[in-house]
Amino acid sequence: MASLLHSTPPLSHNQYSSSSSPHSCQSFPCHLPARTKKNTRSYDSKRSLVCQSGVDEVTFIEPPGSSKEDKAQLIASLKLKLLSAVSGLNRGLAASEDDLKKADEAAKELESCAGAVDLAADLDKLQGRWKLIYSSAFSSRTLGGSRPGPPTGRLLPITLGQVFQRIDVLSKDFDNIVELELGAPWPLPPVEVTATLAHKFELTGTSTIKITFEKTTVKTTGNLSQLPPLEVPRIPDQFRPPSNTGSGDFEVTYIDSDTRVTRGDRGELRVFVVS
Repeated sequence: MASLLHSTPPLSHNQYSSSSSPHSCQSFPCHLPARTKKNTRSYDSKRSLVCQSGVDEVTFIEPPGSSKEDKAQLIASLKLKLLSAVSGLNRGLAASEDDLKKADEAAKELESCAGAVDLAADLDKLQGRWKLIYSSAFSSRTLGGSRPGPPTGRLLPITLGQVFQRIDVLSKDFDNIVELELGAPWPLPPVEVTATLAHKFELTGTSTIKITFEKTTVKTTGNLSQLPPLEVPRIPDQFRPPSNTGSGDFEVTYIDSDTRVTRGDRGELRVFVVS
């Protein structure tokens, strides 16, 4: 019984040497009881959650800005994937069925990640001159795409140059600008022209735009740039084919400061970059 009641006597203050540092235990070994970890914190830089665990609760805290940064990086990666998918396709004129599928899938991934576009809240994003780098409609081998238009290739000596869209959000002007090279009999050089199809536009939804055709102006460039522009007479509405009403709708499915993706009312996928 005596051995069970035996215990080490407590240390008194006088047992410490006066020269001992208050932060050392040189005279006697220190044996402190193990503390119960009531609060732990762990953070993984590859994840977007910080876990804090307590005795009675577990909370998850999202680091400020981490989710937005991760999403921005993913959007940038998907945008690069789309631009890579449409590069080298000559605006879509050289696109095969497989190319069309890859471009469409890449666009859908970007659209899904970025979310819905709201131009009603920020119409200024449309402002500027945009260069067309891809149109799925050009795979039809006509300049009109899914609409009536002159064919490309050997039937007519027409070579498609750059295509632009010039948008003014204040005046609601929406111009399609097409650079063309028209073949001429030998020994005459080809004629370079720029055709401007002027439209007015209106926002009919948060991301849907309706354009209404007004006129077409053709201006020679190159060696014949001194010639005045020529306005092409508009076909009267009663003689216009049903498939060419002079107006159209398209949806802006993605837009940022330098890239814009649209889908037309006939399913055309188009990709633009700021010029």
